[in-house]
Amino acid sequence: MPINVISAGISTTVQDLGRPGYYHLGIPMGGAMDRMALRAGNLLVGNEEGAACLECAFFGPELEFTEDAVIAITGAELPPKIDGAPQPTWTALDVRAGQVLSFDYLQAGARAYIAVAGGIDVPMALGSRSTYAIGALGGVKGRAVQPGDELPIGTGAKAGTGKSLPPELRRLPAARAELRILPGLYNHRLTEASLAQFFKEDWRVANEADRMGYRFQGGTPLEFVAQDQPFGAGSDPSNITDACYPYGSVQVPSGAEPIILHRDAVSGGGYFMLGTVISADMDLIGQLQPNMHVRFVPVDMATALQARHDRRQQLDRIRKALA
Repeated sequence: MPINVISAGISTTVQDLGRPGYYHLGIPMGGAMDRMALRAGNLLVGNEEGAACLECAFFGPELEFTEDAVIAITGAELPPKIDGAPQPTWTALDVRAGQVLSFDYLQAGARAYIAVAGGIDVPMALGSRSTYAIGALGGVKGRAVQPGDELPIGTGAKAGTGKSLPPELRRLPAARAELRILPGLYNHRLTEASLAQFFKEDWRVANEADRMGYRFQGGTPLEFVAQDQPFGAGSDPSNITDACYPYGSVQVPSGAEPIILHRDAVSGGGYFMLGTVISADMDLIGQLQPNMHVRFVPVDMATALQARHDRRQQLDRIRKALA
């Protein structure tokens, strides 16, 4: 029996861990903006870690359950309610047939995940159920959830209620977040003083912050080393001959406002890349709200690899806590 969508919230989509292997064809990996939160939600309800969940931004949907289910809300602190009664986040909850899940106002973070025992059982597209709306792939007819949709629930989960993830294992950004960056191949395009200033300053998240990327404002415009633009590049000093974009790459069009490419980003283009946010910090970006303050911190490869190791240990601690 399905879940009936009464109201859709904001940017509510079906997401799993994405569809790797097609980026060279222009199809991004996609998947949850906060992969750790999605994994934790699935573990709470007895799913495989990569099962499909609902991801919503800032404002949650209203969902009617037509059969008994076990759910968990992770990621952003978006307080759930069942038939109007407040419920805890990061906890496995019973929902009875006919009950309605809704949400109070957002308290922290930006994106919440609704995990359901059995997973959201929409059809697979290129090996994933994740919604890639620009390419009309996955999810519900390749788009965000809409009122009137029916979301099928899978079977086979070993669901149980009462499990809760300890607060020390939950991760949300502080009031002033830090994003660690590996230097890019194109830093020689900037003056040394300008690059140093970029890492000293406070930036804030702009309103343009979605699954494709996050824009930042408030810092000093970058200064470029004077040069003749190469053949095939645009006339702006931030232009390069088209190149591939890694996930987390930091572009600064015209040197004014940095953009970090995220899960649904394009795979290449003609802007230089100042650096790349390390993989361990990508989830954190998806939990940043507009106007939050951010510092960019340059790191080396050894630091990035250690952070990735630490993140894996954190995930192992979550698995152990919810075993």
